[in-house]
Amino acid sequence: MSRTSSGPEWSGDMLTKPEMVEAFSTQLRGVLKSQAQFVADVRQEAEAMWKANRPDGYSSFEAWWRHRWVVGPFREIQEHLEEAAKLTFDLEARYRKGRHEIPAARQAAALEKKQAKQAPQVTAGGTAVPPKPVEPPTAGAGAPRDFLELVNRERSA
Repeated sequence: MSRTSSGPEWSGDMLTKPEMVEAFSTQLRGVLKSQAQFVADVRQEAEAMWKANRPDGYSSFEAWWRHRWVVGPFREIQEHLEEAAKLTFDLEARYRKGRHEIPAARQAAALEKKQAKQAPQVTAGGTAVPPKPVEPPTAGAGAPRDFLELVNRERSA
């Protein structure tokens, strides 16, 4: 993979915002799905060619075995690509939970504990409501959904 001087350099802080992670995983999912479809098309053509042009001199078992031996890796590669595309949803969920939901819950619990220490033991009114966990912002209709566009916009700001 070659890098051009016009493209942004990779750094870990590119994935610090939820919209960046969402755009990255969406774009990665699209690439993985298109590659899985490409492998599926090659596999389908390879299977059809083999069935239509079975070599002479092979027994039916040997022909089946060689067909399986050639087509099997295509199937495995396709399955791995499809599984990788599914894992991008885990990437988003883990990021959202680890970077936003858990810290917000901890912050709310710490604030509640702090307020309980500061408040008098007997209260006449209602209790203070801890802040709600921070929801990850969703990109608006006009916001770019491409990861690299978000990175470029972030760098230019």
